[in-house]
Amino acid sequence: MAAAITRADIDAAHARLAQGPANFLRTTPLWRLPGAALGLACAEVWLKLEQLQVSGSFKARGMLHRLLAQPIPAAGVIVASGGNAGIATAAAAQALGVRCEVFVPQISSPAKQARLRALGAQVQVVGSAYAEALAACLTRQGETGALLTHAYDQPEVVAGAGTLARELEEQGGGLPDSLLVSVGGGGLIGGIAAWCEGRSRVVALEPVLAPTLFRAREAGAPVDVQVGGVAADALGAKRIGSIGFGVAQQHVQQALLLDDAAITAAQQWLWRELRLAVEPAAALGLAALQSGAYVPAAGERVGLVLCGGNVDPAQLA
Repeated sequence: MAAAITRADIDAAHARLAQGPANFLRTTPLWRLPGAALGLACAEVWLKLEQLQVSGSFKARGMLHRLLAQPIPAAGVIVASGGNAGIATAAAAQALGVRCEVFVPQISSPAKQARLRALGAQVQVVGSAYAEALAACLTRQGETGALLTHAYDQPEVVAGAGTLARELEEQGGGLPDSLLVSVGGGGLIGGIAAWCEGRSRVVALEPVLAPTLFRAREAGAPVDVQVGGVAADALGAKRIGSIGFGVAQQHVQQALLLDDAAITAAQQWLWRELRLAVEPAAALGLAALQSGAYVPAAGERVGLVLCGGNVDPAQLA
């Protein structure tokens, strides 16, 4: 059984991260807008601007926490990633002065690969999907003895991700009525739902072409799925992590699927109307609202986590 993540674990992660490299992690802004500003009938929309985090995504929290919580051997650290977890691990490794090797699949964007190399990581491009990059990474880790940082399924990583929700609650003077959260491997929703513990309605959002948690909930256990689509480089885990799935079964009230057209439209809207440059994975919350997949109550305060901004600006109209 996967290790359970609790609010106490997230408090401990927050304290450990505070002892990490000075000025590495950022307290990202919380932007509270009236629903009407987004063309919505709800009372408020809270935008947690985590795309402004160091390394361009929420992953910096969990990756740094993993590196601070474990002894790092001479071989350094190693990770498989669609891009964001690798970038975060490379940034944390650079801040700590240790070596970093990152395995990415071919679907990882050129912009993310370039960022990895700029951070000094050794980049290995292997396979057509994340699962193949992970298999190669695990083989290499067995050879070198480097510290493995998993993109989403280690307790330190999930607890680190949970500090986002802790920070949001502190900034907002409480939690919103609902939180709409993108899901790939489950690290983010695992951390957020563990912190909320039912005090806010947590809704899982996935692309139709990458329904990892959705299919696991149907089956009652994690299962392998085919993944693809516009958000696959960030939400392309083939199987939901055991930690995230366990937390979701306890604390996630609803799981929804969104098509690529809705995701792309929301991503473009965020840039065109609010000048927020985010990757497709970060647009699922707005896509759920704009498409009508999630219909909030008139007085509801809805929280959206803009989880990553590692996007090629040329993709934004």
